[in-house]
Amino acid sequence: MATEWDVLWRLGLALALSTAIGLEREMRQKSAGLRTHTLVGVGSALFVLVSAYGFSDVLAPGRVVLDPSRVAAQVVSGIGFIGGGIIFVRRDAVLGLTTAAGVWLTAAVGMAAAADLPLLATAATAGYFLVAFGYPAIARRLPASKLAPSSLRLTYRDGQGILRDALTLCTGAGFAVADVAVQRLVTDDDDARAVAVRLELVGPGSLADLASELDDLDGVLAVSTQGDRAE
Repeated sequence: MATEWDVLWRLGLALALSTAIGLEREMRQKSAGLRTHTLVGVGSALFVLVSAYGFSDVLAPGRVVLDPSRVAAQVVSGIGFIGGGIIFVRRDAVLGLTTAAGVWLTAAVGMAAAADLPLLATAATAGYFLVAFGYPAIARRLPASKLAPSSLRLTYRDGQGILRDALTLCTGAGFAVADVAVQRLVTDDDDARAVAVRLELVGPGSLADLASELDDLDGVLAVSTQGDRAE
């Protein structure tokens, strides 16, 4: 039977690999960052080690048999509570899915390290970084769906009927306006009040061309665009 010193390196491996995953999330300023991922990975590894080696004193051949996989199965179920707490919905956008999936994978990496599967644990960590850094570049090269919503922020001087003209340009460019959010901006000059409008657009038109047309309107102060996707 292995001693605690014999399996301590597995806990260290889980610590190193989960820390690497947590660093990537921390640099992206995600809700679950370095500490969360590290603790999840080390905790999962410790649960597996306790399940595999923590009850050797009560085992008796032919009389007392314990299944170490039971604790590992409970880790998989329990980690869902952490993942569920990370995911939240803001209006029609679901945020935190990638971070929750990262926590789930970190738990698996910790369990693999504790189960004396260092090659699988390291390969899974390498796969995570491939997905985290390589897949966004691939996703940006994929053709955008005509049904994917996009956001456009328009800032203009109030009282000149610019919003009406902007909506006309949007529909003329092939977009349907799914949502309009208006925010009045505070300025020092009461005679030049500014308004910021966020338009959620759906359609096959060119967002860049639309932004250029809106920027040419008299009274428009700024135009910015972005795809309405979140991880």
